[in-house]
Amino acid sequence: MELFRKKSLDYMIRQASGKKSLQKALGAFDLTMLGVGAVIGTGIFVLTGVVAAKNAGPAIILSFVFSGLACAFAALCYAEFASMIPASGSAYTYSYTTFGELFAWILGWDLILEYGLACSVVASGWSAYFQELVGGFGIHLPALLSGAFDPSKGSYVDIMAVAIVFLLSAVLMTGVKESSRINDIMVIIKIGVVLLFIVVGIFYVRPSNWSPFMPFGFSGVMQGAATAFLAYIGFDAVSSASEEVKNPQRDMPIGILSSLAICMILYIAVSAVLTGMIPYTKLNVGDPVAFALRFVHQNWVAGFVSLGAILGITTVLFVMMYGQTRLFFAISRDGLLPKGISKLTHKTKTPTRSIILTWLMATVFSAVIPLNQLAELTNIGTLFAFIVVSLGVIVLRHTRPDIKRNFRVPFVPFIPVLAVLACGYLMVNLSKITWIGFLIWFAIGLIIYFTYGYRHSLLGSAEEQTPEPSRVTSEN
Repeated sequence: MELFRKKSLDYMIRQASGKKSLQKALGAFDLTMLGVGAVIGTGIFVLTGVVAAKNAGPAIILSFVFSGLACAFAALCYAEFASMIPASGSAYTYSYTTFGELFAWILGWDLILEYGLACSVVASGWSAYFQELVGGFGIHLPALLSGAFDPSKGSYVDIMAVAIVFLLSAVLMTGVKESSRINDIMVIIKIGVVLLFIVVGIFYVRPSNWSPFMPFGFSGVMQGAATAFLAYIGFDAVSSASEEVKNPQRDMPIGILSSLAICMILYIAVSAVLTGMIPYTKLNVGDPVAFALRFVHQNWVAGFVSLGAILGITTVLFVMMYGQTRLFFAISRDGLLPKGISKLTHKTKTPTRSIILTWLMATVFSAVIPLNQLAELTNIGTLFAFIVVSLGVIVLRHTRPDIKRNFRVPFVPFIPVLAVLACGYLMVNLSKITWIGFLIWFAIGLIIYFTYGYRHSLLGSAEEQTPEPSRVTSEN
């Protein structure tokens, strides 16, 4: 039964307020900016073209609707957990108190895949837009440094992806308060760029480009939804900030749900305009938004959008890297990874070693692995996490009805069940090779847990045995 030992709420509150806790500096606005920063970017500026050309055609609009609804159900479940548990680690931490240590490790290892590969996906997209921008000024990188490993194209390493990962790692080193201010500025610019594209592009929409609307059938729409799902995972990273929020019980649900609502509206609008401007068959490019503007000879706008997109995608990468660093910190603090990883700086309470580890992981993946393979592996990890968190809401309602919940998922168990079914369906629509990669990662994680994590677990040591919750008040 030690494999399923659980953290109590008291234990997590002590962790989140003790010597090894993070600095509390964020509010509801900061969380919303983190959410919009993470959500708006990857889907619009990187994946829309690939999904439209290969999976859904103009029906990519429906792909974003379906994946957005699946995320909305899961977001409600995350909001309930975030209002109860003000500790770093997101779904990893939630499952520790609901299902026990083994499940927590499995989910934490899964989230390492999600965040690590998401960082790499976005870094690859950032590199494509940057090279497009400087190419307009006659500056071109050597082929061998211009993309991920692909000898047929003469590319071996994506040097610009490596550079941006290094730069943002340095920003994260400055502390959460300072780096969140930089994020706020870039998010405002990004929203302006998205609105500019919609306003300019709508005058070039040709309804004939929406026909046939569903060229790959409904199965193509759902495959597109499974891939486009990556675009919405920002609220998952927002939940990683719980420990650094001044009033997490109130602000976490606001940040999670408001950012998702804003972004879903923008995604649907951009998808409609993009596929109306240009035939979907031409959108299999790394920078579809700028490409569509060049297609209608709005080159000056395309250049401006490319510049704005670079800043916008930077915020996505920043939040994904932030989530990864806090995940490494939380798992290490629990002893399931080497404790040195969770060491904090004295002045800014920054987990510098977690940041360095995140930098190394994102650098390797973004430098050498092609974009489409990265995206699907990221999605399967995210979908699995959403399923576990949604089930966790149902379980904790039955096992701990006394816990105070500042936000409650409505219509339990129906909403969590819908989240499980929607996310499960999207998982089924991912490719076989993605499932094989996921299972291999899963097996590696179990080996690491049984050879290291189980024996070094802080919760398993005699001096860290957890008392029953006593300070958590009843809802009634």
